[in-house]
Amino acid sequence: MEDTEPRSTEPRNAEPRSAEPQADPAVGPAAAEGAQPPQGPKKQKRLRRTRRIALAVLLVLLVPLLTAEAALRVNYLGDPADGTYTRNRDAIWLGHAWVDGRKDDADLAAFARRVKATGIRDLYVHTGPMEHDGTLPKSLYPRARWLVGAVHREMPGVRVQAFLGDVLATESPDGMRLEKAATRAAVVDSARQVLDVGYDGVHLDLEPLHSGDRNYLSLLDDVRAVTRDRDAQLSVAAHQIDPLPGFHSFWGTVAGHPKWWSQAFFGQVARRVDQIAVMSYDTMQPLESLYGGYVAQQTSLALEATPPTTHLLMGLPFYHENRFGHWNHAETVAAAVRGVRLGLSRTDADRERFGVAAYIDFAATEEDWAAYRDGWVR
Repeated sequence: MEDTEPRSTEPRNAEPRSAEPQADPAVGPAAAEGAQPPQGPKKQKRLRRTRRIALAVLLVLLVPLLTAEAALRVNYLGDPADGTYTRNRDAIWLGHAWVDGRKDDADLAAFARRVKATGIRDLYVHTGPMEHDGTLPKSLYPRARWLVGAVHREMPGVRVQAFLGDVLATESPDGMRLEKAATRAAVVDSARQVLDVGYDGVHLDLEPLHSGDRNYLSLLDDVRAVTRDRDAQLSVAAHQIDPLPGFHSFWGTVAGHPKWWSQAFFGQVARRVDQIAVMSYDTMQPLESLYGGYVAQQTSLALEATPPTTHLLMGLPFYHENRFGHWNHAETVAAAVRGVRLGLSRTDADRERFGVAAYIDFAATEEDWAAYRDGWVR
């Protein structure tokens, strides 16, 4: 994306320099010292044309961007509808410490107190990562059985799902390759493996997953056959939806990372799972109002594509980073919650199978929890 080609400081048509340049008595002192002669009419015309083309290209790029950003700001205006609060179907992603031995009964008791008065009913507990061949080493989660039993005892009605992820080899040579039937079969076996431990479901997070991936859809069909047979949940972490039609193709060409899914592909995924959680963060938005408007738009797009029989969740940023894709001052829980409520109000205010999902427990602050409770739980 950056221009890393070395740039010469020499004029393109410069003649080789002699060791001892001599002054030409036919020209003035300035020319003898190396000053450029006046540009001819043709050269000036070419320069003006180049500048006009550069300005036109800049406008072609900036005008749509500024228009889209203005639309997001407008999307953040207005008041959410009454009743657009938690349906007691929220979720939270939990870190690996809950299953590798770093957490104990005291930690679980404190967490249970934390979420007791909220709408959280699903825990996506990091149990992987899977190997690139789809297998899952049992040594990664020695305390999983303890966690599932303790949650069922201390937090009745709360489900524990095994959060299984890996990097896909879609944008680099290393990673999981879903085009291999043996790899997909191994992922299905990993799902059986965690359900044997007692988990209430399987939560898949495979990234970066490009829009239209038929191998991924095939994998979901195979895993869901297993979860249905066990009366368990299948949930997925989903990419954001094209903010403009076909935007994933444009961004893939420009940046080599499509990032978004088409709304149609999102719907294909949503129809194959019990729960779909949109990772509605890392949006590149520089202002809180723009981020909130973006979340409102994503909520509407996701509601349109998700059947009412599938549980839709919108992600909340319970973490704090400052980088190009995520500005901490802009991507706040308060803005996300307001955006979710606005999108819900405008698209399907009475949707029952709907909630928010917080990412992630170990990075959350008291301010994050307060914004979730005050804005969404009430």
